Amino acid sequence: MIKCIAIDDESLALGQLCNYIERTPYLQLVGKFDNAIEAIAYLQDNSVDLMFVDIEMPELNGMDFVKSLNNPPKVIFITAYSQFALEGFRVNAVDYLLKPIGYADFLKAADKVKSNSSVNQVKKGIEEDENIFVKTGTKHIRINLNDILYVEGMREYLKIILEDGSSIVTLMSMKKATELLSEDKFMRVHRSYIINLKYFTTLERNRIIFNKDTYIPISEQYLPKVKKYVEENSLNK
Repeated sequence: MIKCIAIDDESLALGQLCNYIERTPYLQLVGKFDNAIEAIAYLQDNSVDLMFVDIEMPELNGMDFVKSLNNPPKVIFITAYSQFALEGFRVNAVDYLLKPIGYADFLKAADKVKSNSSVNQVKKGIEEDENIFVKTGTKHIRINLNDILYVEGMREYLKIILEDGSSIVTLMSMKKATELLSEDKFMRVHRSYIINLKYFTTLERNRIIFNKDTYIPISEQYLPKVKKYVEENSLNK
């Protein structure tokens, strides 16, 4: 469940927000406030995952309220004025809803938070276990993530090459693999390749060398990211 609070100084708008939250199966309403000051007091002793925040409020407006928080939860801003949209995204708002709000628009915004939460939970589970099962043919094979040398995309299939030289072919997209593999340990360097940073030993022009026989190309799209990684981990800064 995604724990939420709703903040709006208009009673009808606040009631509608609370109704929408309670109608949505994966959202849990844990607090509602008609001003940002009370919300700040609540957040000092309680943690939440998502805030629905009206911008135009007396004493402390919604934008300044979010900026005042050291580590704010996910935020969906709500307002009657479209000119606040750009500023809302500058503070990393998930979405921005214009009044009057329909449930369809509300649900679309909430789904963005749900999708990100689902991916993060999967990643967390993988990182804690360090092992995954991969289906190949009629079998499910356990793989330790530390044993993966790199992943090669082959249309709708993936070829997982292990450090011992063996490989496993499974039905999965590169997009899905990118979402599941932790960015702390893996990096996508090409539309068809994800590498394990543990075995990344040499960068030579536009390719990565694992050993004298294994070369992985780097596409222009990903080259800046690879160079940044090398620079951040270099003694020759």
